[in-house]
Amino acid sequence: MYQQERLIGILDYLHEHQSMSLGDICSQFAVSRDTARRDIVKLCSQGTAIRTHGGLARPELEQTFLAYQERLLHFSVEKMRIGAAALPYLKEFGHYFFNASTTVSCMARQITQSMTVTTHSLDTAQILSDRGDIDLHLIGGCFNPKNRYFSDPRTLEKIESIHFDSAFLGTAAIAEDGFYYHDADDAEIALAASRRSSQTVILAEEAKFDRISRYKGPSWENVSLVITDQVPGTTAQQWALDAGIPIITAL
Repeated sequence: MYQQERLIGILDYLHEHQSMSLGDICSQFAVSRDTARRDIVKLCSQGTAIRTHGGLARPELEQTFLAYQERLLHFSVEKMRIGAAALPYLKEFGHYFFNASTTVSCMARQITQSMTVTTHSLDTAQILSDRGDIDLHLIGGCFNPKNRYFSDPRTLEKIESIHFDSAFLGTAAIAEDGFYYHDADDAEIALAASRRSSQTVILAEEAKFDRISRYKGPSWENVSLVITDQVPGTTAQQWALDAGIPIITAL
C-alpha cells in the first residue's frame, strides 16, 4: 500500500474514532513503527491531524482526549482554588444543579452548607453521598464511562421540571459565542440547566479559553459569572465585557 492510501485510511479512521495510536496504525496497515511514525509526521505537517502522546488525533479536538480521571489529576490545585472561589455563591438550603465537571467536583468536596443538589455526575454524587445534610438527586440514564455521567432522552425533561437557584457548570472550551462540550448530550444538559436557573456560574481553568470543542452549550447571555484560575487574554476579556459578564480570578 502506498503512503497516500494509508494516509487516507488513517484520516477515515480519525473521522470515526477521533484518535488513533501508533500501534493501531501498525496493526491496521501492516507497517513498521518507523513507517507509522512517518505517516504521523506527514499528516501533522499538513495540519490534517495533531500529535498526541502515542499517536494522533483530529485537530479540532486538540487536548480533549484525557479521560475524566486523568483530567482530575491535571491542574488539581487550580481546580480546587476555582472550586473554593465558587463557595460564596452557594447559600444554605439552596437548590443547585452541578454538571459533570472535575472542577465542579472539586467545589463539591469543599461544601459545608446544607442544600439540595441535582446532578448527572457519578463522581459528584459519590462525593456528596455521605453528607446527611445534603438532599442529593442523581439523574439516571445511560452511563458515559469516559466522562462519568448519566443521561437519556428524559434527562432534559427532568431538568426542565425544576427551578434551580444556581447552576454550576464546568466546560470543555470557551469561545466568543459561548461554552462548549465534548458530548452533544452534555452540552444540551448544561444549556437546559442554565435556562432553569436564576444564575449560572461557569467554573473553568484559563486554559479553556484557548481550546476548541464541538458541541455548544450555554451562550454568554445564559451565564451570570465565570470563575477561573488566571486572568484570561484580552480577547476573552472582551467577550465577557461585551456580554456584561464578570470574570473572577480565584486567589
